[in-house]
Amino acid sequence: MQDRKLSPRTSYFSYVLVLSLLVSLTGCKAYQFGASTMYRFDIQTVHVAIFESNSYRRFLGQRLTEAVVKQVELSTPFKVTSASRAQSILTGRIIRERKRVLSETVYDDPRTLEYVMRLEVTWTDRGGVPLMERQVLDLEEDVVFIPEGGQSLMTAQQRLMDQLAAQIVGYMEIPW
Repeated sequence: MQDRKLSPRTSYFSYVLVLSLLVSLTGCKAYQFGASTMYRFDIQTVHVAIFESNSYRRFLGQRLTEAVVKQVELSTPFKVTSASRAQSILTGRIIRERKRVLSETVYDDPRTLEYVMRLEVTWTDRGGVPLMERQVLDLEEDVVFIPEGGQSLMTAQQRLMDQLAAQIVGYMEIPW
């Protein structure tokens, strides 16, 4: 039988390969990655209360609540559940919403409109301790729509509610 010797170069690379494999297996054990690491680990469930509304437009609070629930389920590791089972509670109130004309046609028909909504949001645990960086989140967002282009107030409201829901869920992340 012939005795094979490894060249110094081959033995060096095999040594580096074994060492890097050992370091990667032991050094990354505590490291976590993924979307779930951006949120609180001590909270698994959240109850989203129906948003109160100071507006005369019907069902704004319910529609905004639905958008927030969808965004929480889609983007976070939290499960939305009933108030009796939840570890935390997300509440909100639509303070103001308004529509105003930005530009008109020569016949005084609205060409471009702006829809603005302002709301307050709080996220607390069962004991009432705030879970967000700011105790009360004050958000104001607007959207521009063009009725002549086929857009309606309803589609503008939905687009705005989706934007606000994404912002609310963004504030549920752990601060860096």
